[in-house]
Amino acid sequence: MNSILVIDSAASGEASVSRGLVRAAVAALTAAAPARVVTRDLGTDPVPHLTEANLAGVRGTPATEAEQAARALSDQLIAELRAADTIVIGAPMYNFSIPTTLRAWFDHVLRAGETFRYTEAGPEGLLAGKRVIVIESRGGLYSEGPAQAIDFQEPYLRHLLGFMGLTDVTFVRAEKIGYGPEARAAAIAAATGTLRGLAETAAVAA
Repeated sequence: MNSILVIDSAASGEASVSRGLVRAAVAALTAAAPARVVTRDLGTDPVPHLTEANLAGVRGTPATEAEQAARALSDQLIAELRAADTIVIGAPMYNFSIPTTLRAWFDHVLRAGETFRYTEAGPEGLLAGKRVIVIESRGGLYSEGPAQAIDFQEPYLRHLLGFMGLTDVTFVRAEKIGYGPEARAAAIAAATGTLRGLAETAAVAA
């Protein structure tokens, strides 16, 4: 049975657009093909930020209790990534980029020798062969037009994922949700339709 890893990062609970779209994505994917679903809700159960007290747990040799705890959590998060066939990430735009909770998750899973390695030819990602669906919710329009230059969300996510070898990435955007109720509803409906289409395409391909 396929495995889906769900990463929710919205801090706004049930009011979150990305959170609702993540649920829609998982429902569509599991309706198209049964799958085991593992969820990491970074909004309600955040991964600790790296500090002087725990940094060596991810980027060095753990010695203290805090460092060993960071290493254990990093190992667990990486194991979840490795086990997943499909990864669904809910990533609302906060201050033109990603939530700090999602950044903290990346800080724990981007680990040399585990999810990437350095070679004479440059960095090499070690998690190739997985499918990623990133759901982005945005108050404005950033995929085109003048504001595209200040989109530090999608290019950043694409680079972080690609650094681990995750290059089969589809971005589904719900934009202009801050333009009023009608624009919000239209954005959600369009994104939901896109997600259903992705699930159907995946089921046919399988």
